[in-house]
Amino acid sequence: MRPGLARLFAAGTTGAEILRPHCPKEVNGWFDGFPPEERGRDDPNRATAMKWLLLVGFAISSSVDNFGVGITYGLRRIRIPVPSNALIAAIAFLFSLAGILFGRWIADVLPGMLPVFLGSFLLVVIGLRIILLAVPRDWPKQRRARQRGGAGAADRDAEATAPRPSGFLTRILKHPEQVDVDRSQTIGLGESIVLGAALSANALTNGVGAGLFGLSPFWLSFITAIGSFVSVAGGVAVGERVSRLRLGPFTVGQFGTLLSGVMLILIALFALYD
Repeated sequence: MRPGLARLFAAGTTGAEILRPHCPKEVNGWFDGFPPEERGRDDPNRATAMKWLLLVGFAISSSVDNFGVGITYGLRRIRIPVPSNALIAAIAFLFSLAGILFGRWIADVLPGMLPVFLGSFLLVVIGLRIILLAVPRDWPKQRRARQRGGAGAADRDAEATAPRPSGFLTRILKHPEQVDVDRSQTIGLGESIVLGAALSANALTNGVGAGLFGLSPFWLSFITAIGSFVSVAGGVAVGERVSRLRLGPFTVGQFGTLLSGVMLILIALFALYD
């Protein structure tokens, strides 16, 4: 899709008319991320691949913080049972859905290709944030500390270099006992509501960007929820073992975080080109 400049900011033309003809309230708009006429205009295989690339990219970005929390909780032997993890995933679904619907509403209001530009800008910002999150801090000092302190220092460094989101999540990662109110070393259903709300911040912001691109509210929210469940469970299960492995200055978790940020930026650039 390469509209001319006249169509780009044509009066009375909305982003929704270019990206998709359906209102979010319509059933087809909920389950189909791209309009049929756009798929027929270009290669349908390319349109499908682009749709799934965007869906997977947003889902990975939304799950980065969840994986970091899982690693930290695994290191501290704090369990997250399946019902609690399922509730966290459900909260991620709702947050993602709310963000997408808001983004699609903005796309209906903005003229021309402005929704695509705004969505790409948000994607770049989110990607840069994830990349900055993955960059190790004080790597030379940590390496010298491990050389001097042996295994004990290595364990402390593994915990210190686990992927750590900012703000409220930083406090949760630094003091997970604040979420485990009853000191049971298990995150219960009530405690998982607090954790789920904090972890779903990325799902909300990513959902706004996805809505600007006209992606399906249901499918992206569903994939985000599945990604949340898998990333939390995987982080808890393999946190200690994986966090001790390194790829240069990065832990495995940090390297995965870096790749997801780069992928989001590439998706944004490709969306602008396409």
